[in-house]
Amino acid sequence: MAEEGEMSVDVLLHRLEAVRQTGPGRWIARCPAHQDRRPSLAVRELNDGRVLVHDFAGCPTHDVLCAIGLTMSDLFPERVADYARPERRPFAAGDVLRALATELMICCFIADALGTRALTKEERDRLSVACGRLHAGLEVIDGR
Repeated sequence: MAEEGEMSVDVLLHRLEAVRQTGPGRWIARCPAHQDRRPSLAVRELNDGRVLVHDFAGCPTHDVLCAIGLTMSDLFPERVADYARPERRPFAAGDVLRALATELMICCFIADALGTRALTKEERDRLSVACGRLHAGLEVIDGR
């Protein structure tokens, strides 16, 4: 756990692997909560100092933070009387579309397997996750 008042996005990024900046206040890295071959963990620092963390492979934020010795409270600056207006969309539409494209590719691979054999339980579960993510992405794009 970071010491009180010490946490910044730099502390988080320093504990991650394969960190790459994707834009102002945005990074992608390997998720420390699972064996990530390609970076799937999105990190974003908001103007008020809050840090958003999302693993597109599905690891809960709590698990990601535990794997690097941080807690949820480490993602927030010291409490102030007035936070900036909450962000409506934590990720840009382009980021959402890239994630949806990945999920669609997974759906295609699994659908291709249907032609040669029955799906395993793991494949059915992963297909269900992909479908859920596609639906959630559409809701983000539609502004719901």
